[in-house]
Amino acid sequence: MMKNKLLLFTFISIVLILLMSNCRESDYVLEETDIVISDNGLGLGTVTWTKDKEYTLEGLVFVNDGQVLTIEAGTVIKARRGQGTAATALIVARGGKIIAEGTAVDPIIFTCEGDDLEGSVEANERGLWGGVILLGSAPINTISGEAHVEGIESTEPRGIYGGNNVESNSGILSYVSIRHGGTDIGHDNEINGLTLAGVGSKTIIENVEVIANADDGIEIFGGTVNLKNIVVTNCSDDAIDIDLGYQGNGQYWCLLQNMEVGDKIIEIDGGEEIKTALPYSLPVIYNITAVGRGSEISNKLISFDDNAGGTICNSVFINQDKGISIEYSSARNNSYTQFENSNLKIYNNIFFNVNANEEMGLIAVNPLNDEEITTEQQVLNSYFYRAANTICDPEFKTDGTGYKLISDSEYLTNKVGEYPDDSFFYKANYNGAFGSYNWVGEWTLSFQAGFIY
Repeated sequence: MMKNKLLLFTFISIVLILLMSNCRESDYVLEETDIVISDNGLGLGTVTWTKDKEYTLEGLVFVNDGQVLTIEAGTVIKARRGQGTAATALIVARGGKIIAEGTAVDPIIFTCEGDDLEGSVEANERGLWGGVILLGSAPINTISGEAHVEGIESTEPRGIYGGNNVESNSGILSYVSIRHGGTDIGHDNEINGLTLAGVGSKTIIENVEVIANADDGIEIFGGTVNLKNIVVTNCSDDAIDIDLGYQGNGQYWCLLQNMEVGDKIIEIDGGEEIKTALPYSLPVIYNITAVGRGSEISNKLISFDDNAGGTICNSVFINQDKGISIEYSSARNNSYTQFENSNLKIYNNIFFNVNANEEMGLIAVNPLNDEEITTEQQVLNSYFYRAANTICDPEFKTDGTGYKLISDSEYLTNKVGEYPDDSFFYKANYNGAFGSYNWVGEWTLSFQAGFIY
């Protein structure tokens, strides 16, 4: 009897072994698809995130020095909601890299937890999580040449940026959409949708959307990174905020404000140490299309302050109460001096429904103190037309919610300014961010929600 039981047990064991050996491995190994990412101080390591999994960020998550985060096209990254010490953000520390290359068909999306991408979160909801922060080692305008990025507690050593490497490389962001960010971690210490701090020229930033951020859409602290095909819509503060000696290039920026919130279209500040430190901000930006909050809200299009200069050319600006402001002071370095030294140029641009369509004061002197500026303002009034700027209707259509920013108006092509001798710039034959092709397509929530059509 015992012998028969032993034979039966042996037979069953052999059958089970044979059955298991003929089964696929995937029948027995359950692969995790919902992954929560947190940081224990060691950073992410060198990893790849793939679109077949759902990633949830929890707290401040770093890509440390020497680490590389690769994100596959079509991947969706969601962030836990929270304010203050519960804020969530992805930070690429100085020396780390992110390789996030989406496509127009399969963009990479950063959003908040609970967003099903089908309307569960309203397109204009803001401040639900933090944002994306890239830190590099390119030059910035501070006394020490370094700084600690805003939005991250000052006790976190991985929040330092700045250095001497003009070509600092923090990786690639391409076809990336950043939605519903801007959480507040303390008084006047918010996280922008995308922060670029000391980021160098080898970094690639192109086809990037920031929508519905509770602070600035994109803030750039120094560095030399170039930005092409940028979409910023419906943010609570500035669309683009430039500071601390930024000296990069920009082309094809589509910037739309919400009627209810928002400050300037672009704010350009020179640096922390405006008397002696270099570099001062000198961005070179071509082909902007910008829509402001309307003529009854006392906001500026662009401000140049703290010794900032720069170039704004071949662009279209509509629907903002005030125009471009240039700081003046007889007591210290200032942006009007940059204008006098040909380091601040505003030419071949189209304005409509800005400054009540009056050329006088559309480019305005902004005195720091109670100083007489009659002569300086007359110079800027004369400069407006000498620099081939125009007040005319670009004939953009609107349905009350969004704008069609492609137009057949001859004003968009009848006098285009020359481009710099720089391979970054495409020498377009039109003003504004669009010719006949709307590159802000289905990959953006701005298009899907009807803000741009």
